[in-house]
Amino acid sequence: MKNNNFRKSGLAIAMMAAMGASAGANAAIELYNEDGTSFSVDGYFNAFYVNRDDKVADVRNSDVKMGFLPNTIGFNFSKEMGDLTLGGRSSFWSTINDSLQSPTDTAIDVRQLYATVDGSFGQVLIGKDFGLYARSNIFLDEILMGFGSPGAATGVSFGNIRTGYPYPNPSAQITYRTPDMGGLNVAAGIFEPANTTPGAQSEQSAPRFEAEVTYSADLNGVALTGWVNGRHQSSENATTKIDSRGVGYGVKAAVAGLSLTASGFTSKGDAPVLITDGALASEEDADGYLVQASYTLGANRFVLSYGETDSDQGNFETENMSVAVFHDVNSNFKLVAEYNMFEQEAKSTGVKTADANTLALGAVVMF
Repeated sequence: MKNNNFRKSGLAIAMMAAMGASAGANAAIELYNEDGTSFSVDGYFNAFYVNRDDKVADVRNSDVKMGFLPNTIGFNFSKEMGDLTLGGRSSFWSTINDSLQSPTDTAIDVRQLYATVDGSFGQVLIGKDFGLYARSNIFLDEILMGFGSPGAATGVSFGNIRTGYPYPNPSAQITYRTPDMGGLNVAAGIFEPANTTPGAQSEQSAPRFEAEVTYSADLNGVALTGWVNGRHQSSENATTKIDSRGVGYGVKAAVAGLSLTASGFTSKGDAPVLITDGALASEEDADGYLVQASYTLGANRFVLSYGETDSDQGNFETENMSVAVFHDVNSNFKLVAEYNMFEQEAKSTGVKTADANTLALGAVVMF
C-alpha cells in the first residue's frame, strides 16, 4: 500500500476540484522516492489586478493582490513501515497583500502541520489541518482559484465565506478516516475547542467534535458527489453557557463539460464566518446556501455563482454573484477573469453596510 499525503491535503483537494482529476498527476514535484520513502514539494502562486467600486464608501480602489487562496509552499513525507504507511505534511501560506502596509514583514500562516498513519483500517491524522465542518462546501467551490467576494479594501478576499458557507478553520485535531467503501468515505475527529465564553471561570470541558460523510458515484456517465458535515462544542463561564453546532451539506453533478453544484449550511450559536476564541456571544441562528454552474469548453471553464448568508448571530444578510472565466494555458498555468457583485446589510436596521462590484484579472501558477 502506498500513501499519498498530498492527495489528502486541503490544497490538493482544492486544486483537483478546480482543475479536474488530471491535476493530481501535476500537483507535486517528487524529490525522493527510494526504499518505501518519498518526499515531495508542491506550490501555489497567484496574483490579481483588482478594481473595486465601493458604492457605500463612494470610493474606487485598484490593487495588485492575491486571490481567495494564498500563496503556498507544501512539503509531503511518506514512509512504508510494514503494514503501515507513515506520512506527514507541512504547508506555509503567505500573503502578498501587505506590500505597503508592512513592508518586508510578511506573515507566514501554518495551516497544515500533521502526521498520518495509514493501514487497512483507514487513516489517523494527528496535528493541525482544515476542519471537517464545511470542508467540502469550500473545497468544491467552483471559484476557489479565483477571487470571490471582497474583504476589506486592502485585505484578503473572502471567496464565498459569509456568502454561502463558513470557513473550516485549520485546527489542532485527532481525526480518523475510513477506507474508501465503494465511494463512501467517513471522517470524524476531536478538535481544540474555541473559548466562546471568555471571562471568569471560562471552561470547555469537552473537545469540539466534527465529522463529514461523502459519497461519490458514476451513474450512466453522470459523476455525482454528495456530502454532509457538522460540528458541535460547548463553552461556559460563571454566568453563560453556549452550545455551538452547525451542519453543512451539498451535492455536485457533472456530465460532459457541465457541472452543477448546490450546497448550504445551518447553525446555532456558531459564527457563520469562522469560529475563534471570543467570537460568539449568544446561541443565535445562521444559515446560507451556494448554487453554481460551470461549463468546460476546451481549455476554458465558464462559471456562474450565487450565494447568500443570513445570520442573526452576526446581525447581517449577505449575497454575492460571481461570473468567471478560467483559461488553462497548460496544466500548471491558469489565467482568470472574474466579476463579483457583493451586498451586505445589517439585519437589525436594514441599513446597507456594503455594496461593492469587483473586477479581478489574475494568473495562477502551481506545481
